[in-house]
Amino acid sequence: MRFTRLMTSAAVASALAIPAIAQEIDRPECVAPAQPGGGFDLTCRIAQGGLEPVLKEPVQVRFMPGGIGAVAYNMFNTTRTDDPSAIVAFSTGSILNVVTGKYGAWTIDDARWVATAGADFGAVVVKADSPYGNLEQLMADLKADPSQVVLGAGGSVGSQDWIKAALLLDVVGGDVSKLRYVAFDGGGDAMAALLGGSIEVYTGDVGELASQLDAGTVRVLGVMSPERLPEPYADLPTTFEQGYEVDWTILRGFYMGKDVSDEDYNAWVAAFEQAYGTEHWAQTVQQLGVLPLNLAGEALEASVRERAERLHNLAAEAGLIQG
Repeated sequence: MRFTRLMTSAAVASALAIPAIAQEIDRPECVAPAQPGGGFDLTCRIAQGGLEPVLKEPVQVRFMPGGIGAVAYNMFNTTRTDDPSAIVAFSTGSILNVVTGKYGAWTIDDARWVATAGADFGAVVVKADSPYGNLEQLMADLKADPSQVVLGAGGSVGSQDWIKAALLLDVVGGDVSKLRYVAFDGGGDAMAALLGGSIEVYTGDVGELASQLDAGTVRVLGVMSPERLPEPYADLPTTFEQGYEVDWTILRGFYMGKDVSDEDYNAWVAAFEQAYGTEHWAQTVQQLGVLPLNLAGEALEASVRERAERLHNLAAEAGLIQG
């Protein structure tokens, strides 16, 4: 499977129709709340590339690792609550962390939800030379003795990546308390551990895998989706088609501090809405390995709240929170 490399911004701009009106945002910045590599980095790269034609200044990517987003969420609720220039990458896992209290006392109401970068899906990933040639072999070992398989991902117990692993075990009737799961501070660290042999299985996201699939260093045993994804992932088998109904759809997007003015918030919303209507944005999303999902402003706010309620119920069922 081959993945097209991202065109240079100059080449894209010359080849595609670019909106005439550019949004004026002073020193635009996207904060990726983890180490380089992984989903948050990917999300910010989409903003950096996709917004280039509609902003007068380029988006700078900054890294703020710690607590799989907790450090950033805390900062944007303390010292940067009204920062007009910065957006912060988030995912469905971030919403889960908020509702389960992993970000402290802060709630969904303590951020302004700006726009999406796209959609992603969970994936069961092994090294290319792994003895696991298919998902059935892995699931058989998990069912027989979960403690013999070392899984890992970018998130602690109770995170979305842990839940992916727990769902795999649950579908074969395994005891989640016996799950051997190693937590890392971001997908980049987890991928390095997989390639280095520290873990056997990585419960990551499809969008993080483009370069590794291109290089042939990993194999996807199953995409956590009811149906096959479009290119460039059409060749990857799903969990459902192999008889395991494990679905994990991931929202990727951006938030700002809760005290950002309507004027500054709306400038970012307008920039994304403007970019969504261009071939440049669509091409950026595709080439960075994420599937299209365009929500901004009130539409995203509503989606985040709906997801927060659903994830709260899921977490309660899993015993992660009370009530």
